[in-house]
Order: sequence, then structure tokens, then C-alpha cells
Amino acid sequence: MRKKDILELKKRLKKDYCTFTKMCGCYVNGEKHIILKFRETFLNLEEEEYFKFMEIAKKVLSGTIGNNILELNFPLNDELINESQISLMQLKSSGLKDDALLDSFYQSIIDNYNFTGNFLILLFHDAYDVITKTTDNSKIDESEEVYEYVLCAICPVSLSEPGLRYFEEENAIKARIRDWVVEAPANGFVFPAFIDRSTNVNSIMYYTKNPKDTHPELMENALGCYSRQTAAVQKETFESIIKDSLGADEDTADKTFMEIQDNLNNMIEEYNATYEDTDCEPITLTKKVIQNLLIESEVPEEIITKIEESYVDNFADDLPLAENLIDSKALKANIQRKKEEHLQRQVEFLQTRLEQIKQEVAVDNDAIQPEEAADDDIVLEETSETDLKKVQDIDSEDSSIDTQYDIILQVKPEKISQIKSQIIDGQKCIVIPIDENEQTTVNGLDNLI
Repeated sequence: MRKKDILELKKRLKKDYCTFTKMCGCYVNGEKHIILKFRETFLNLEEEEYFKFMEIAKKVLSGTIGNNILELNFPLNDELINESQISLMQLKSSGLKDDALLDSFYQSIIDNYNFTGNFLILLFHDAYDVITKTTDNSKIDESEEVYEYVLCAICPVSLSEPGLRYFEEENAIKARIRDWVVEAPANGFVFPAFIDRSTNVNSIMYYTKNPKDTHPELMENALGCYSRQTAAVQKETFESIIKDSLGADEDTADKTFMEIQDNLNNMIEEYNATYEDTDCEPITLTKKVIQNLLIESEVPEEIITKIEESYVDNFADDLPLAENLIDSKALKANIQRKKEEHLQRQVEFLQTRLEQIKQEVAVDNDAIQPEEAADDDIVLEETSETDLKKVQDIDSEDSSIDTQYDIILQVKPEKISQIKSQIIDGQKCIVIPIDENEQTTVNGLDNLI
């Protein structure tokens, strides 16, 4: 099933192109009782109703393939007759004019649709004269085939919100009457499917508004097809398989899942780059592909076995496409995690380097200063070229250290409060009072001051 096939049908649902012949409906209350049945010639509808109903039909052809629109297949078994498929074929061929077929279809939906509340079942019949196209997509004014189909929309019907309104006749503000309002379709389908611009009676194009609430009972029991998971459900299931298999360590499980997502995304990008000029099929995640992906992500062997078994149990009948399992949030989180880890390694390196330089400077000072200088009260040092180079080395590794010093003061703690800054002969100076009994050292030379 291709996006352009769906768009081709959807583009026709406009005033000048729509060719719906009949529209039928069945309104069902919360107790699953039929309140109303109707059938209309679509082109005879009032204009406002015409566009409202057409918008509902258009919604069934909206959304993304794999998430909102699924290709459902009938079981292929020559020995068994699929009654649901036969009924749908008869319904289509009748042009929605057979009341018995319509009643049977309505009842099948009502009995097999797990929905709380009122809802409306709508059926549209159409016959689309498919125009031939050449290889360069130019249209030729001749029919390739007539694609006859029925479109079904199942719409919740709910009471409007309570509120106030202005009553013009009475010139007053009063509580407005709550109405039963038909909402956008929650589910629907098109039969037969329109695939490669042609009729496929072995498939149904199934619509679900909520990818996480697909109503598999409707797919299986009412339509007689194999149920399928949406991409959203497959993605959640895949994440659960990975994290549950890794155990209770949440941080490790998150990190491993993000690595798998990163490798999965790289695999898709490489595949698309290799086959960018061809109409290639997307990657299906078989057991072998999953195994290679886990090995590349450095998942332990015993965990790989566990994940493979769970993967087969969950997806054996409906293997997901690789692109359906991509979690964009996990990919962004992994990029951020790698940045933080890189910064952390840089910080650790800089801290280690700084400690080394401090130790080297301390050794240099010990070599220059006589032992008796250890008792000096004040030490003034000019920064040597070697020390400047070490500071510059730190500058290149950590931008937060960006200042070089020409004078370094080392004084006993009790002298700090006596140090002052003063302008002498127009020159800014550091003034340190020196008592008669205090010793000083400047660049290793005693009592120069």
C-alpha cells in the first residue's frame, strides 16, 4: 500500500470530482440499539450536508501509513470461504441498494465494536474510472479499469458541552440546548484496497484515529482479517521487550535501548543511501536482522537470546518495519547523553592535568627555594616562562582558565588583611607592611625588600 494511491483517492473528494453514488447510515445508541437508518443519493444532498459528509469520508483517508492507515489482509485458504469477505463483495456490488445486506453489515459492526456510547455508521459507494498513466506519470485519456469500492466511517456521537447562549427572539442569555454531535471518524475502512492504482479484493485499507486504540476485534470479527499493530504500538512493544529483558537496572536499560536505536537509525540511513535511486522495499526486522543489531549494540549474549525469544512471540505474525521502531525522542536523548559523557571525560582529564601541573610547580619551587625560606612570612615570585607555558597548556584544554599572572604573592594568613592597593607616583602598587622581625623572599633571594 502506497501513500500516492491513498492521495489519489483523497484528491477526488472535492465538489467537482466526487462521484459518490449512494450514502447509507445507521445511528446506534449506547445500549447498542439502532435508532435510525437512512439512505441518500449523495449528489442530492443539501450543499452544507454534502460537504460535511464528504469531510467525514476524507478523514478515513487521512493520516500516516502504518500508524493511522493499515493494510489488512484476508486469510488465504482455498478450502475455507471467508464469509466477511464475501459479504463485503456483495455489499459493494449492490451499490448499497440491498437492505438485507446493509442490515447484516450494520449488525456485524454493532456486535463486534467495543465502544462505549453512541455512534454513527456511514457507508459510501463509489466507482472511480482509473485513467491510464505512462511511465512519466502523464495521463492518457482512456480508462485502465473501474475501481468500485465502499468506504465506511464509524463516528462517535456525543452530547455537546453545556453552556450559555444568546436567544435573539427573547433578547436574553440562557442555557443552550445540548445537541448530539457527530464527531470525526474514530475508525473506518475502504474495501477493496486500492494498491498500485488497482483493485485488490484480498486487502482492506483500515483507518484508526488513535494508533494506540485500533479495535482489533473490529478487524478480526467484523471484517474477517488478520489484525495488525500500528507503528506506535510496535514501537512501545519493542521498547518493552528490550528493557524488560535487561532487568531492573533502569539506567543500563535506558542506555542500551538508546544505543540500539542509534544503530537501528544508522542501518536505515545506510540502506536508504545505497538504494536511493530505486523504489526499494523498506527493511523488515527479521529475527536475523534483530540479532545482528543487538550484537552491534554490544548486548550480552544471554540477553540477546532472551530478546530474540520475546521478539518472536510478539511479532511472529506481523514483523515490523525498521522505520516503525525508530524512537526520535530516544535518538535525541542519546545524542545529549554522548555530549554529556564527552564533557565529563574532558573535565576529568583537565582535573587530572591541573593536579599534575600543581605538583610540578611545587617541585620546581622546592628546587629553587632554600629550606630556610619555608619560614618566611612573605614570598614574591615572578612567573617563569616554564610556569607560563603550563598555564597556557591549561588554557588550551579548559577555556574556563583564561588568565595569566605576572606576580604571585604567598603570605601567611594573618598578613592578608594588611595588604592594600595604593597609587604611588601615578603607579598602582601593592602595599604590604613588613615588621622588623619578618623575613621576605623575592624569586628565592632573601630580604631584598
